[in-house]
Amino acid sequence: MIAQFDGFVINPIHESDAWKICNFTIANTDRLKRFFPKTLEENLNPTLSQIYVENRVKAFQNKDLFVFTLKQLDTRKVVGLIIIKELDWTIKQGEFAYTIDYNCNGKGVMSKVIEKLSAYAFETLGLERLQIISHKENLPSVKVALNSNFEWQNTLKNEFTPKGEQPLDMELYELYKT
Repeated sequence: MIAQFDGFVINPIHESDAWKICNFTIANTDRLKRFFPKTLEENLNPTLSQIYVENRVKAFQNKDLFVFTLKQLDTRKVVGLIIIKELDWTIKQGEFAYTIDYNCNGKGVMSKVIEKLSAYAFETLGLERLQIISHKENLPSVKVALNSNFEWQNTLKNEFTPKGEQPLDMELYELYKT
């Protein structure tokens, strides 16, 4: 366990999470399809989710990618996925990606998660710079970045292209180890 707070628990992804992650992605398809299309595609059924989880557990062990689950403490239901990706161990940098269940949106939960995982990334993983890249109209994600003490750096032109859309400019936020 990484952290526990307000009836939630953050854990590294575990092989027993496949069904729960599948249920989470199916229940939140509309929330995931624009900015998490790959995660959605890789979790459309329990078999795909098992492969997804096995690959992410290996990536975690190899320090290539870190996937964490956010679960409700009482039900053990997955209500969020948090990823530290785009790792550059030379400059000790990683990027957060995160999504939360529609029932938990707007309650400040993800801001607390990012604060706790930022501390974990600095203290345990040895990273020194963390990034969040978000579209300016994704106000909940921008709010998470700002509430978690990330500072806006600049606009990244044509940084991300959602399926069937034109490239989008994205906003870069960063937090440095103090």
